Amino acid sequence: MEEEQIKNISINDEEDIVDPWNVSTKCETGLDYDKLIKRFGSQKIDQELIDKFERVTGKKAHHFLRRGIFFSHRDLHSILNLHETGQKFYLYTGRGPSSESMHIGHMIPFMFTKWLQEVFNVPLIIQLTDDEKAMWRDIKVEDARKMAHSNAKDIVAVGFDPANTFMFNDLDFIGQCPAFYQNMVRIQKCVTFNQVKGIFGFGDSDVIGKITFPSIEAAPAFSTTFPFIFGDKVVPCLVPCAIDQDPYFRMTRDVAARLKLPKPALVHSTFLPALQGAQHKMSASDPNASIFLNDTPKQIKNKINKYAFSGGQATVEEHRQKGGNTNVDISFKYLSFFLEDDNELAEIKKLYESGEMLTGELKKVAIDTITPIIQSYQARRAKVTDEVMQEFFKIRQIVV
Repeated sequence: MEEEQIKNISINDEEDIVDPWNVSTKCETGLDYDKLIKRFGSQKIDQELIDKFERVTGKKAHHFLRRGIFFSHRDLHSILNLHETGQKFYLYTGRGPSSESMHIGHMIPFMFTKWLQEVFNVPLIIQLTDDEKAMWRDIKVEDARKMAHSNAKDIVAVGFDPANTFMFNDLDFIGQCPAFYQNMVRIQKCVTFNQVKGIFGFGDSDVIGKITFPSIEAAPAFSTTFPFIFGDKVVPCLVPCAIDQDPYFRMTRDVAARLKLPKPALVHSTFLPALQGAQHKMSASDPNASIFLNDTPKQIKNKINKYAFSGGQATVEEHRQKGGNTNVDISFKYLSFFLEDDNELAEIKKLYESGEMLTGELKKVAIDTITPIIQSYQARRAKVTDEVMQEFFKIRQIVV
C-alpha cells in the first residue's frame, strides 16, 4: 500500500486521541493540529494556498480558511488547478446520524461546504451513514433511519439547493443503486483484513459489518458510484470533512490508484470544542456539552453562562490586572467560529486579554452572536417538510 496509508492512521498517545469515533486531549488549549498534520501526512493550509484560492476563485477566503478552522488538506492545489482550467469536480461530505437534532459543531463542515458549492458552482453529494450508527451504537436499524431523515432536514436547512445537491441515507439508497454496491466490492477487494484492522483499530470481537463499512464511506468519493448523475464521466472529488474522518479517505486514496480513478482531494476542519473545555469536541450525547440546533434562546444563554469554560481570572481585580486567556476561553473560541468580522474579533481579543473586558461580558457577546444564527437557522428548519426533504433524496440527474 502507498505510504500515506502505511502509517498508523489514528493518533493515540499520552496527549491526543483522534480517530473517527473518539476525539480528546489532555491539553487545555485543545488538540495539537500541527501534530495531527505530521502524523496523518496531510498538508497545512498556508497563506500561499489561501492567496491562490482567492486568485483562482475571485472571492475573499471564508473566515474558516482565514482563521485556520479549515487547516489541512490533501491535493487542494489540484482542485484549484482544475477550476482554473474550466474543468469540473464535485463535492462530497456526510454525517453519521446519532441524535434527533444536530449541534452547532456539526454545522461547521456543512456551512463551509455550502460556501464551496456556491464559490465553485459544482454539484454536491451528501451521505448519511445510518448503517454505521446502527453498527457502532446500540441503535436499531429502524431508529437509525429515523435519525438520518431528521438530520437530513437539519442539513437541508443550512440552505442547500436540490437543483445541484443529492442526499441519501445508506440503509435506503444502496439497495437502489447497483453501481454503488459494485464500487463497494471493488474497494473491498483492494483492502485486506489486516490493513483495515491497522487503519481503524478493529478487534476480533468487532461485528463483521464494521470491517466492510469503510468501503461504504469510500464509494461516494468516486463519480462512477452515481451514473444517474455523472453518466460514464470520471469526475474528481473534493471532500470537506472534520479531520477525524481522514482515515477513511487515506484508505480511499490508496484504493483509487489501484482502481485507476482520481484520488479524492480533502480539506479538513478543526473541532468546535465542548462547552466544558477544549479537551473534547462537542458531543451529541451530552446535552450540557453542546449547543443544539433546536435549543431555545434561553437554553443557549443558560448553557454558555453556566458551562462555557472561562479563560478569566479568579477575581475581577486579578482579571483587570492580568487579563483573560483567549487560548482556553470557550466563548472566545466560539466567536472565532461564528463571528465573521475579523476586526471585531481582534478588538474583543485585545479587550479580554488586557482585562478591560470581563468573562461575563465576553459570554454575552458569544450569546448575542450565536443566538440569532440559531434562530435564523430554526426559521429555515421549520419550513423543511418531508416533501422538501424528499426532493433531495430522489434518484435523479442534478446540475453538474
